Amino acid sequence: MWLRTKTAAVAGMVIVLGSGCAINFAKRSPWDIEQLAELSAQLEQFKTLAQLKAEEAEELRRAKSLLEQQLNSDEAKIGYDERGLVARLLDQVLFDSGKAELRPGARGVLDKVASVLKEVQGQPIGIEGHTDNVPIKRSGWASNDALSEARAAAVATYFVEQHGLDRSRITVIGYGESRPIASNSSAAGRQKNRRVEVIILPKSSEQSYHDEAQRVSGGQPAYSK
Repeated sequence: MWLRTKTAAVAGMVIVLGSGCAINFAKRSPWDIEQLAELSAQLEQFKTLAQLKAEEAEELRRAKSLLEQQLNSDEAKIGYDERGLVARLLDQVLFDSGKAELRPGARGVLDKVASVLKEVQGQPIGIEGHTDNVPIKRSGWASNDALSEARAAAVATYFVEQHGLDRSRITVIGYGESRPIASNSSAAGRQKNRRVEVIILPKSSEQSYHDEAQRVSGGQPAYSK
């Protein structure tokens, strides 16, 4: 009953927003805007889960609950988007500036993520590296694309070598600066953009995700063991 009520509320909000009615956000309180953001996030969750078979949808719900129990908000942000269930890890948690070697403190965070990935053995995994738009200067990397791919590969290697995850489940993509989630015009925004995302993918999207990795890497395998 609660889910049907919340779904109806979200759907109603979407109808209002998409019907041509003008909403003056400037006159809304911060609480109103926060509520709209929450409803939008819930809608994305419902859209993602609605496309899955019941058993697989339950697996993603269970994984989300486990990730939220294991990780605090300073370590990761957990949520759904069109790709699946995403654990967003900031680079400052995992790497030193301009480096692709895991920091010692990163291992505890990745151990928690790996323990959840083991709980959903049948689901494919995507690991994406992202950077800000500051050009590479003295770190030795050819580009932000190369750095982001190396960081994603470092996380994948840790999962395989330290936790025994099946290599065939994992697809790595290095997007560099091409997919920001915040403005690069501020230090705070650039920090958000420097991240690694671990995605529990729906089984139906495994091949298309692999094809995307091939496209981004120019046909070269982004990660091999």
